[in-house]
Amino acid sequence: MWGVALVAYLLAIFHRSSLAVAGLAATDRFDITAAQLATFTMLQLLVYAGMQIPVGLLVDRFGPRNVILCGAVVLTAAQAGFAVADSYAAALGARLFVGLGDAMTFICLLRLVVSWFPGRRVPLLTALSGTLGQLGAIAAAAPMTWALGNLGWTRAYLVAAAVSVVVAVAVAVVVHDAPDRRSRRGPQLTFAAVRSSLTASWSHPGTRLGFWMHFVSQFSATAMTLLWGFPFLVRGEGLSPARAGLLLSLVVVAIMYSGPTIGWVIGRHPWHRSTTVLAIVWAIVGVWTAVLLWPGPAPFWLLVLLTQVIGIGGPASMIGFDLARTSNPAERLASANGIINQAGFAASLVVVVAIGVVLDWQTPGGGSDYSPRAFQLAMATQYPVWALGLLQVWRYRRRVRAVVDREELTAQARAEG
Repeated sequence: MWGVALVAYLLAIFHRSSLAVAGLAATDRFDITAAQLATFTMLQLLVYAGMQIPVGLLVDRFGPRNVILCGAVVLTAAQAGFAVADSYAAALGARLFVGLGDAMTFICLLRLVVSWFPGRRVPLLTALSGTLGQLGAIAAAAPMTWALGNLGWTRAYLVAAAVSVVVAVAVAVVVHDAPDRRSRRGPQLTFAAVRSSLTASWSHPGTRLGFWMHFVSQFSATAMTLLWGFPFLVRGEGLSPARAGLLLSLVVVAIMYSGPTIGWVIGRHPWHRSTTVLAIVWAIVGVWTAVLLWPGPAPFWLLVLLTQVIGIGGPASMIGFDLARTSNPAERLASANGIINQAGFAASLVVVVAIGVVLDWQTPGGGSDYSPRAFQLAMATQYPVWALGLLQVWRYRRRVRAVVDREELTAQARAEG
């Protein structure tokens, strides 16, 4: 059951990331500027982030199986539409629905993990879910580069859409909401019930800390793997498309090996969850600074190191969901996860758009002929977002530690482990 739901999430990641290596091709296909190219990802992330709370409420009401199945169907139609789109407006509409279908997947997977596994295994399974799901981003790097070059735009994206049909059927047949029932229903969604659930979730400082931990740790990897990594490495750092695709794949490799480790660490040492996030984010900031200040193109070893630290930031954002688990009762867990899950994608949205705006500002005449200097300035737009996130994590971790007993939290983790 978990494997099929995980494959559905993997495929959602694939669809989400499928534009990452097609950015330059999309610029030429639709004759658009960098800001217009960024709008694809901006719209996708805006829909994804905006749907997190509604999707969480829908999961609490109708169960994860029905919602994840709906998401698979929407993704199939969206990618098929993107494959045949011959105008910028039609392509924008298709990416909107990619964001919608994507939004219906991960929260469902988290809810299924909580329903099917004992509490002591939830942090590790959550980390594994996020980690293994990133195989979808690997499939959207080198294989999509090959498919676009050998099959062409339309056939490459139609093949991607066809795979979703198989996964949707598997979800319908295999996935159950809980071991004792195929589908689970929650209380009816009234306005008063929705307001009460969201207010209660947000009022706990643990939910807010989880929100800001998710906000600050993942956006750099998301902006790179979803859109700007390939152009940055090819035009900003002078790498070949093959080497750029390899580096983007290494981001996902970092996510995969660090995810289980982080899951194990926070399961054993829950008091240090925020410390772990702070250390990882400072490492990301430090390596990015070295890359941007390096005279000329950064050496390949430094770019490899960059892929590793930003990749580790992905699993670090998952720590926010463990804050939701220990701060909220089961009946509002999906809505709390929805609040947290929108944070990192909201930050990613801001960064993706800011990078596109700066690139257009630094590229007279438009087009995709971006200079290394333009990318240096564009990537520096991440610093204000890091500053805000780090400040808020530091602020809310003090509030959480004021209301949570350390010994009790540690004893609970040991009992579950």
